[in-house]
Amino acid sequence: MSQVIQSDVLVVGGGLAGLVAALECLQAGQRVTVVDRDSRERLGGLARWAFGGMALVGTPLQARMKIPDTPERALADWVRFGELDEADAFPLAWARHYVEHSRSEVYDWLGSHGLKFLPAVNWVERGLHGEGNSLPRYHVLWGTSRLLASTMIDAVQRAGEGGKLALLSRTRITGLDYAGGALSGASGVNEETGEELRFAAPVVVLAMGGINGGHEEVRANWPPGTPQPASMLNGAHPYSDGKLHRLVAGLGGSIKAAGEMWNYAAGFPHPQPHFEGHGLSSIPCKSALWLDHRGRRIGPEPLVTGFDTRHLCRRVAALEQPWTWHLLNWRIAAKELAISGAEHNQRIRDRQMVHFLRETLLGNHRLVRQLMEESRHFLVDDTLAGLAAKMNALACGDHVRPEVLQATADAFDANFANGDKLHNDDQIRRILHARQWGPDRLRTCKPAPLQQRGAGPYIAIQMQLVTRKSLGGLVTDMQSRVLDARGAPLPGLYSVGEAAGFGGGGACGKRSLEGTFLPGCILTARAAARHIRTGRARPQ
Repeated sequence: MSQVIQSDVLVVGGGLAGLVAALECLQAGQRVTVVDRDSRERLGGLARWAFGGMALVGTPLQARMKIPDTPERALADWVRFGELDEADAFPLAWARHYVEHSRSEVYDWLGSHGLKFLPAVNWVERGLHGEGNSLPRYHVLWGTSRLLASTMIDAVQRAGEGGKLALLSRTRITGLDYAGGALSGASGVNEETGEELRFAAPVVVLAMGGINGGHEEVRANWPPGTPQPASMLNGAHPYSDGKLHRLVAGLGGSIKAAGEMWNYAAGFPHPQPHFEGHGLSSIPCKSALWLDHRGRRIGPEPLVTGFDTRHLCRRVAALEQPWTWHLLNWRIAAKELAISGAEHNQRIRDRQMVHFLRETLLGNHRLVRQLMEESRHFLVDDTLAGLAAKMNALACGDHVRPEVLQATADAFDANFANGDKLHNDDQIRRILHARQWGPDRLRTCKPAPLQQRGAGPYIAIQMQLVTRKSLGGLVTDMQSRVLDARGAPLPGLYSVGEAAGFGGGGACGKRSLEGTFLPGCILTARAAARHIRTGRARPQ
C-alpha cells in the first residue's frame, strides 16, 4: 500500500513560485507539503541559477533616478510590445495587476525579507522602434536570484517548524485525484527508490515550471509558419516537460499560447553542463558585429541586443546555419561581455561591491579570461586571418574565408575614416542611443573601429539559439485558480509562475518587457495563497 502524506495544501514544484506559495500558506497556519523532482541541494529551481533582474514599476529607486514611471505607462508598453489582445481577458488582467502591484507585492515585499537591489535601473527591451520599455524598469537584485532562492527556502523552513511542512525531493507527481468535482490530492513516485506515494490534500498548487524543458516539446509547440533552427541549446529546466500540463488538460483544464516562448539568440554550450544540451545565454555585446556562418555581417539591418529579443531569435532562426558569430575585440569584451545568471556574475551574487565597481569601471577582464580558458566556443587571435582559421576549425568546415572576415571588419571601420561623427550605421546609432542612459553607458563602449590600435586581440564567439521560458501555460483567473474551457475554476486546483504562463495562461503575450518572470512568479503565488487561506479554496 502506498504511503499517505496528509496536508492542507500540496505544492507541486520547489521553484520560486512554489516556495512563495508554500511560505504564505504556512504563515497562515496551514500544513503544507512541497514535492519537487530535483535533488534537495537544487531546491529553488531555475531561480537558484538566474540573474535576478526584475521589471518593476514606480519604485523608490526609479524615483531617485528621476524616472517618471506609472502603472498606466507601463501597461501601455506591456500591451503594445506583447501584442496582447483585448479578448485575452485574464492575461490582460494579470498584466494590469503586475504593473499596479509590483511595487508593493514584489519590491516592498522583498525588502521585508531583507533583499535589496543595486542602486541603478537598466533600460532593456526598448523595442526596435521604441515600442518596448519607454522608460528604464530593470532592477537587479543584489545577491542575484540565488540569494532570493536561499532566502525563500530559509523562510519556508522556519515557517514550517513544528511539523507543518513536509518537503520531498526527487519525487514526481503522476496523477491528480479528481472525482465528482472534488480534488482530494495526488499520487506520485519517489524517482530514487521507486516508492509510490499518495498525497491527501484538498488544495493543489501546480508550480512545476513551463512546457519547453526539452526540445521535443519546444519543436512540437513551435509557432507554425516560423523557421526552426536545425539545432538549439537548452536553457530551461529539463523537468519542465509539459506532462502535468497535459494531465490537467485531461481533467478539463485549458492551456493557452503553448507556442509562445522567451528564447535567446546568443547562447553557447555550458562549459560544465548540468544536463545534456545545457546552454548559457550571453548578454550580447552591443558593440560586437553579429555575423552569419560565413563571417558576413547579418543585415541589411544589423542585429543589436537590448531592443527586441524576439526579433533577434526570429532573425537567427531563419539563417542558413544554426550558428552565428560575434566578432569583437578585447576592449569591447572587457567592458560589455556578460553571461546571464548567477554563476558568471559572482561579484553581484556574492555581494562584493568593491570588486563589482572595479570591474565595472576598469573592465571585467576576469570573465573574459575565464571564458578563454573554459569554452572552446570563445576564440581569440591577434589577427583576423588567424581568427578565421580557428572559426573554421570549430565549425568543421571552410565556411569563413579570411578575406571575407577582413572585408566585414573594414566595412564597419570605414564609418570612422572621417572622424567619429561622420558615420551612417544603424548599430552605431543604437549604441549612441543606449549610452545616453547612465547605467547603460557604464557597460557600453564608445563606438570605435574594430581594428583600433591597442584594442586587440580579436575575439569570435560561436553562438546558437538557446531555449529558455514558456510564455504560455495553464489558464488561470485572478486568484490563480485553473480554469476549464468554459472559464469555470476546477475546485481546489491552482497554478502559479511559469506553469500558468506567469498569470492567465500568458500574461506577457508574444514578448516580455524582460524581467517580468521572477515578479510574475511572486505575484501569482501570493494571489493563490491569499485565496487559499480564506478557506474559499475548499469545496463546500
